[in-house]
Amino acid sequence: MEHTGIRALTGLVTVAVIAAIVAVAVGLFQGSFTESMPVTVISPRAGLVMNPNAKVEMRGVQVGKVASIEPRANGQAILHLAMYPSDVHLIPANVLVDITSPTVFGAKFVDLVPPAEPSAQSLHAGQVLDSQHVTVEINTVFQRLTSVLDRLDPAKLNETLGALAKAFSGRGEKIGQALSDLDSFLAKLDPSLPALSHDLAVFPAVANAYADAAPNLVKTAANATTISQTIVDEQRNLDALLISAIGLADIGNDVIGTNRKPLTDVLHLLVPTTDLTNAYNKALNCGLGGLGVLSHSPPLLEPAIYISATLLLGAERYRYPTDLPKVAATGGPQCTDLPKVPFNTYAPYVVADTGANPWKYGNPQMLLNFDGLKQLLYGPIAGPPRNPAQVGQRG
Repeated sequence: MEHTGIRALTGLVTVAVIAAIVAVAVGLFQGSFTESMPVTVISPRAGLVMNPNAKVEMRGVQVGKVASIEPRANGQAILHLAMYPSDVHLIPANVLVDITSPTVFGAKFVDLVPPAEPSAQSLHAGQVLDSQHVTVEINTVFQRLTSVLDRLDPAKLNETLGALAKAFSGRGEKIGQALSDLDSFLAKLDPSLPALSHDLAVFPAVANAYADAAPNLVKTAANATTISQTIVDEQRNLDALLISAIGLADIGNDVIGTNRKPLTDVLHLLVPTTDLTNAYNKALNCGLGGLGVLSHSPPLLEPAIYISATLLLGAERYRYPTDLPKVAATGGPQCTDLPKVPFNTYAPYVVADTGANPWKYGNPQMLLNFDGLKQLLYGPIAGPPRNPAQVGQRG
């Protein structure tokens, strides 16, 4: 009996050890004894072949697994990931997530894609990531194809395919050449795609501008139609006008051709005059402007001429050769407040070096013994004028 009890106990212990080994092996296979860090992924859908314990890889290396899948009512899927803490520090916080599979029929896994500009922070526990892309399964393709085929009439589809087969029959070489030409065209078009994209971007603004100007454009087209109709209605008068213009041109050619040399000489002679008028254009404009202002003055009460005169003290007369006018005297044009002279003002005296200057240096201004007074008192005096202060000077 004692040996039987020992054998039974030994067998029980053996079974327990074998069960423990199997449990540990299963736990190791499932990663139950591996420390993990939770991360959540929100995906538009999980896919048809996405199961718990699916791999989470980055650059082809497994860095975690899918702990569980939680579907939502709106069709989205919440993937709870169990990440390996030893690899998390190598994964940036802004990592991209794709749900993909090695083949169209294979089981899906979570692929972590490094971004173009990785962040300095690493992936941390409890972080929520958004899935960027979910691979389309062949089942989905078949499902969509079936839904399309259900809406097609087999007879019409057969006729369409037969027509396409007949159209393509014997034209393989031409179709190949067309595809080759299309490839060459696209290769030439590719460098212009940025400019085309810019044109498409600014096209709405241009279209809006044309839309705003559409009424004016339509009105212009209507006016052009009216003008063209008027030309058609008056074509006889237009023909007569053109014939008259041709005759006038012929006569003008004869006149100008015959008098070409005299006309050229006249133009050459007018050059100094036009240069002078151009030099004094400011004074001429001021003078004409003053006449324009004067023309708007109120008329006189009675037809007459009003003269405002006064008596001034005598000034030195013209003396030779001191007061001889200078050749090519300078000074430029003078407007002297024209064209609008202020009220109760006097135009300034312009010293032009072209004659007697009553304000020149040394002129006594007021003279009591001058020829004008003598002639006023005694009448004309024979001989040149005399002045004791200028004895010896010619009169």
